[in-house]
Amino acid sequence: MNLIIDIGNTCVKLACFNDEKIVECIRVDKNEAKNGLLAFCAKYSFDKGICSTVAGLSDDFLSAIDSLPFGVIRLVSGETPVPIENHYATPFTLGSDRLAAVVGANYLRPDCNILVIDVGTCITFDFISSAGIYEGGNISLGPTMRFLALHEHTAKLPLVERKGCVKSLGNTTEVAIRSGVVQGIRYEIEGYVRAFLEKYPDLFVYLTGGVHLNLHFSEKMPIFANDFIVPIGLNRILEYNNEIV
Repeated sequence: MNLIIDIGNTCVKLACFNDEKIVECIRVDKNEAKNGLLAFCAKYSFDKGICSTVAGLSDDFLSAIDSLPFGVIRLVSGETPVPIENHYATPFTLGSDRLAAVVGANYLRPDCNILVIDVGTCITFDFISSAGIYEGGNISLGPTMRFLALHEHTAKLPLVERKGCVKSLGNTTEVAIRSGVVQGIRYEIEGYVRAFLEKYPDLFVYLTGGVHLNLHFSEKMPIFANDFIVPIGLNRILEYNNEIV
């Protein structure tokens, strides 16, 4: 069994894979990362693992990983071998979660042109071609940052919760802010998809990430939700490195 550790900006994901199948995937708060990791590892008999992080790791958590009774490789963009061709001009600056996402997408849909949209702290748009070449992507503000920016950079706009009423036209300031952020994200995503469809009519789109906004897209949009694209990619990278040793 494989242990997948995906450390994001807001939480830690832990996943167990048996060969290529997900057995379990959980989220733990960063403050409980060590205890969560040890409890998860006590539940399964892992043979090997991989760790990806876009944030700093505490010495305590690093020690917990290093003390595990099996090897855990660290995914480092630009250094760790991956089963795709990376054309990012600055590979060492590429977020390991973005790299894992396109590897996972390519693994699930080989020979397809794929746009991976990850909605989390940031919203990322990453494209991998049918030839297995990662061409690059874009980074945008995630919903939480948008709500905070509206509140912190204005004199009177309140800080609004993500969950709640969304309308085409808000009839209160709270609804106007929430609707503007959520609808704006939807239009942004649809705009990217339309632009890519013009160039790649056979485009396949994966929508993933930890932030669920109840976005409703047209049936004509080739958008498919998959919450496990990054863990799947990390598992594939782990197996690939095991194969080439």
